[in-house]
Amino acid sequence: MAKEKWPVYGEITGPIVMIGFGSIGRGTLPLIERHFSYDKDRFIVIEPRGDETLNGLMEEHGLRHVQAALTEENYKDILKPLLTEGGGQGFCVNLSVDTSSLDIMKYCRELGALYIDTVVEPWLGFYFDEKADNSTRTNYALRETVRKEKCKHPGGTTAVSCCGANPGMVSWFVKQALVNLARDIGLDFTEPKTDDREGWAKLMKKAGVKGIHIAERDTQRSKTPKEPDEFSNTWSVEGFIAEGLQPAELGWGTHEDWKPKNAHKHKKGCKAAIWLDQPGASTRVRTWCPTPGAQYGFLVTHNEAISISDFFTAHNRKGEVTFRPTCHYAYHPCNNAVLSLHEMFGQAGKPQSQFNVMDENELYDGIDELGVLLYGHKKNAYWYGSQLSVEETRKLAPYQNATGLQVTSAVLAGMVWALENPEAGIVETDEMDYKRCLEVQTPYLGPVKGYYTDWTPLSDRPGLFPEDVDKGDPWQFRNVLVH
Repeated sequence: MAKEKWPVYGEITGPIVMIGFGSIGRGTLPLIERHFSYDKDRFIVIEPRGDETLNGLMEEHGLRHVQAALTEENYKDILKPLLTEGGGQGFCVNLSVDTSSLDIMKYCRELGALYIDTVVEPWLGFYFDEKADNSTRTNYALRETVRKEKCKHPGGTTAVSCCGANPGMVSWFVKQALVNLARDIGLDFTEPKTDDREGWAKLMKKAGVKGIHIAERDTQRSKTPKEPDEFSNTWSVEGFIAEGLQPAELGWGTHEDWKPKNAHKHKKGCKAAIWLDQPGASTRVRTWCPTPGAQYGFLVTHNEAISISDFFTAHNRKGEVTFRPTCHYAYHPCNNAVLSLHEMFGQAGKPQSQFNVMDENELYDGIDELGVLLYGHKKNAYWYGSQLSVEETRKLAPYQNATGLQVTSAVLAGMVWALENPEAGIVETDEMDYKRCLEVQTPYLGPVKGYYTDWTPLSDRPGLFPEDVDKGDPWQFRNVLVH
């Protein structure tokens, strides 16, 4: 597609400061170049690494490289001159690991700079702190720190929290899928306004949805086998290892009547989720995607599992919870990543010595099928999402595979929304205009389709051994969890 046909969505009047230049940073770069007007002399990348490939790419695109690692001690000193030079409103695009999203977000708002990230990331050491109890290592705990800041300082300069593919895009998919489902089952309804949490929750309850799987299957295949002592993945290895070793977490629905013995409720905050005393990347669940059908996924913790359950919670006049959907990630990564996880957990959770994120040139073929599975209603289950292939990705945008483009296009959509709503305060993607965001993002998602299925977690089971299942309600978590 010719460059001049890409729409320019707005002007960034101040500097653009991108923190991190890994696979997602590199993939986001050409989308920013296509869709915004800005001062190209004030596009700065903060990235501690420096090698011939990275430096060459930055030089080719005229980027200024600040080769430094942001820390709790230096981040203000580094960011202030970069975000304020030359006037206008700066935009901080945080695509890094081991930097505190909350601290950087707060400081950007103090400076009047727009902000976006893809995860609530902590400072280095949080994920592997052996002195911390598991409840404090959860994404629930990280999200609560952002919620507290939002309550303490409402409004003000926009900061978009957790706006990648998931968390991020999938929250927009949930709303679109719910509207599609409500129409298909013949409900008489008026679509709630963007920020009408109670209205959306009541619509989901009325539609009969019990819960949501963020159901993903990555079939992208490497041209070469995974090497021993190498963690190979289609996106950030550091990010996947960190979240994979966090406790498994899920939004906990009101229809559930059983909990695992190692499940724990939170005593403070929104109380929309539970966590298990086991790592998410070794916790398996049953789910369904259109191409493979029934599959096992890993219950890896993600912010959206909590934020979606929280957003779609309905209350009575006394403030008591009357409805909440279960929500969790059910992720089948690419084959190389599955082998990498197996190797890592086999050596007591010790990460491999080599990390490799496969780019579009290393991949042979495959798709990343990422969507939301709304289940428990009259039509049983409905999957809605993106079926983006690596082949189509190569035609759409450089420097990324299919997984990457699903993330970077969500960052683009979030940036557009922030520019159009610059005084919205701290927001999660559940609170944004899903129609506008998907309008921006969909051209980069390949086929975006919905599929109904009669599959349930009681389907496709071997039946050779006794199982502790609930046959009366197929969609109980008891049946979803692989024991």
